Amino acid sequence: MGVARRFTDVFRMKANKALDRAEDPREVLDYAYQRQLGLLQQVKRGLADVATSRKRIELQRTQLGRTAQTLQAQAQQALTAGREDLAREALSRRSAVLEQDQELQTQLATLQEEEQKLTVASQQLEAKVDDFRTRKETVKATYTAAEAQTSINEAATGISGQMGDIGTAIQRAQDRTEELQARAGALDELMASGALEDPSSPVAHDELRDQLDALTAGDGVEAEIAAMKAELASGKPTDAPPSLEPAPEESGSAPDKAEDEPDKPDKP
Repeated sequence: MGVARRFTDVFRMKANKALDRAEDPREVLDYAYQRQLGLLQQVKRGLADVATSRKRIELQRTQLGRTAQTLQAQAQQALTAGREDLAREALSRRSAVLEQDQELQTQLATLQEEEQKLTVASQQLEAKVDDFRTRKETVKATYTAAEAQTSINEAATGISGQMGDIGTAIQRAQDRTEELQARAGALDELMASGALEDPSSPVAHDELRDQLDALTAGDGVEAEIAAMKAELASGKPTDAPPSLEPAPEESGSAPDKAEDEPDKPDKP
């Protein structure tokens, strides 16, 4: 039982919250105003019905008054003619008409009193409805203004949040830019000091060529020194510098010098 009660309470609270979110006070005020107008119309219709009944009774009383006068005249005529019985009958009918008129008079007084009450109630209710209409429009205008102000504040808050995000992004971009600028400056200083070289620079190509030439020159000197040491070891003279060209390959028999040289003509 306790679980069911709690479930019911939770359901009611959720339903109330949902209704509060869906409810528009302006619509509620308009609906209440329409209800009051309906009540006022009912009162006015009741007042009109009472007034109609009063008017109908007044007409009946007028008709009964005429009937009573006619019967009174007929009774007098009957007495003049010596017809006392007819005079008595006419007066008897006149008495019944007067009793009926008395009843209508009582009803008429009741209707007049009811009509007066309904008239006062209608006027009071109409004044209340007019006052409610004025207050309703004032409350609706105030609510609309508050709703607009809330929407503006919410929009401004959202814009402020977005601007904060944009400011953070700009700050990150500035920090990144400063970091890249500092790195570029450091690389420029290293390249200017010679610690780093730009591969696309022609100066770097010249320095590389010079280093390769120096290495080649060193190899030639070492080869020349080795050749001189070998000649000294074999006892050959070292007046002429050894040729750096490779020696021709040895063949099985050396060709004769005479064969290599062309025949010369005899002198006369």
